[in-house]
Amino acid sequence: MVNQKIPIGKVLVLGLFVLGVSCFFYFDLGQYLTLVAIKESKDSLKIFTESHYDQAVILYVVVYALQTALSLPGGAILTLVGGFLFGSLFGTLYVNIGATAGATLAFLSARYLFRDLIEKKMGKRLESLQAGFSENSFYYLLTLRLIPLFPFFLVNLASGLTRIPIGTYVLGTALGIIPGSFVFSHAGSQLGTINTLKDIASPQVLGAFVLLGLLSLVPVAYRKFKTVSSIQG
Repeated sequence: MVNQKIPIGKVLVLGLFVLGVSCFFYFDLGQYLTLVAIKESKDSLKIFTESHYDQAVILYVVVYALQTALSLPGGAILTLVGGFLFGSLFGTLYVNIGATAGATLAFLSARYLFRDLIEKKMGKRLESLQAGFSENSFYYLLTLRLIPLFPFFLVNLASGLTRIPIGTYVLGTALGIIPGSFVFSHAGSQLGTINTLKDIASPQVLGAFVLLGLLSLVPVAYRKFKTVSSIQG
């Protein structure tokens, strides 16, 4: 049996991912992404942002993109910070840019590293699933983004294993995360009144997200209904 060498590109991508995650936990960077830590440093963060607005925006977007690309914890806290530093609307905008960029990097990495391997292992068993998802990929992805029951990082990685076009992925992600980003950014603009993240993610808010996610599937249901009707007719 011939041994297949792993392409150097894949080794580098995987190595960067492992290095980034390892540094995060080794240096305990998660301690800075807690509600308590953010509240304690909110004054200094605000002063820096007001004095160096452009640099603060760039730094914030880059940090958010890295956090998302490496599938690290702290996304909700970073979104609150965005709302606190930049306001509800601009906070939502900068969150969207950072999260979409990071999610795209995670998507491309998963696709580059694992999709070919998964397709070879599963073969024809994966064909029908791939075909079904590709046909309505935008609406399915939009639903997954809108409903907070599905972990953000898991959707990023799982999507990379499908045949969804990158343009569709970017658009579905950018649109789908707007409601959640706005809710947390708006809450962040009133950071002093928040004691726990549960104060934001109330059952009513979660229910609204679920409803939005289900509504995004209406075009898919209509298309299937129309197809069945034409066959029966």
